[in-house]
Amino acid sequence: MKEIIIISIMHYMAIGEIYKLQLETITQGGEALGRINGKPVFIEGGAPNETVVCCITEERNTWSRAKLLEITEPSPVRTESICSFYGKCGGCNLSHIDYNAQLNIKVSILGESFRRIGGINPPEIEVFSSPPYEYRNRMQFHCLRQAAKSEGIGFGLKGRASGEIIPVTDCPIAVSDIREKIKPSSSSAVSAPQRLCESSFRIPPEKDRFTVFAKDGVFFNEGGQQRGNIKLLNKEITIDAGLFFQSNCFMLEKLIIELQKITEQADRTLDMADLYCGVGTFALFLGGMFPKVILAEENKMAVSLSRENLKRINGLNSAEFYALRDTNWPECLKWSNLGFIIADPPRAGLSTKLTEALIKYAKDQKGHFIFAYVSCDSSSLARDSKILLKGGYRLKELKLFDFYPQTSHIESLAVFEI
Repeated sequence: MKEIIIISIMHYMAIGEIYKLQLETITQGGEALGRINGKPVFIEGGAPNETVVCCITEERNTWSRAKLLEITEPSPVRTESICSFYGKCGGCNLSHIDYNAQLNIKVSILGESFRRIGGINPPEIEVFSSPPYEYRNRMQFHCLRQAAKSEGIGFGLKGRASGEIIPVTDCPIAVSDIREKIKPSSSSAVSAPQRLCESSFRIPPEKDRFTVFAKDGVFFNEGGQQRGNIKLLNKEITIDAGLFFQSNCFMLEKLIIELQKITEQADRTLDMADLYCGVGTFALFLGGMFPKVILAEENKMAVSLSRENLKRINGLNSAEFYALRDTNWPECLKWSNLGFIIADPPRAGLSTKLTEALIKYAKDQKGHFIFAYVSCDSSSLARDSKILLKGGYRLKELKLFDFYPQTSHIESLAVFEI
């Protein structure tokens, strides 16, 4: 007998059709969600509980996307963005929503990810907020090399939903030191592409984009002074503008303080591992509590810098460093004597091999063991949490750290134990 496959096609809407729509909530990517005859419709720039007029721009079997044309009944949490580039620049997408409402939205998205993807009813989510503006210490700019020679090399930010580079003369989420440097000089017309002055940024001529970092009057940028020391809490750490480092130091310090509290509950007669360690930030602050620290990271330059940073730990007996892809860590790392592991993976989350190694270690573990998972993507965190819980872990805590106000990006910390 032939298998009969039934495909359910929801209400079809033609591209260009106009609808009046009641919006419900904000989804993970920052778009507002409404429904037409039960079919989900996603709209950029919408807000919860408001009525809008929209035009269908993309049509699929089970969902549609639409462009916001008019707001007929504004949301009670809608606000005016203070950024003149909002809607053009591709960075922020929630700046039209009140900050406290942004936090509530992110808590809802994180919790729903756990329930929908992980099949997990998570513990109460603790929220750590940030200053809503002037919080971003690290930014990446793109070059405008087609600018007229008389204007120098321009720079800007990626445009929304396009490859276009938008010249910017201000960015309210950047710390004041960066905001000052991107202001146009008195000789530059505001309407012209931003002039790249020798006194502001020096970028490598072969790069199409470059990263800058500023904190407490210290400024680093690719192509100029790229490497140096900054202060985090009570410690000095060496960073490099060309290597990944958290973009909101205010929130990073909050995260470190919480991690210090968590490590106090671990068995500190055993060792610690810092996976996806970057320049060794977490190990610098937590490693002194353990006999030995194991650091693993794919980027060799970052591992080299982490060696320098861990020399600052007083009383650290030993440290091991691995510059390898995460798929190789299960075979190379010494798992038998670990009491605490912290992992800060990219958006894709933990590799399959690494998750399997964590579960195997959980089954062999006799004492108290803690795994702290720092995540920048709620979907991959929920997926990995489901696997870990099936493998014998318990989800003890779930915390949301708002590293990126005005955007839909969610950073969180899940604490597992055996």
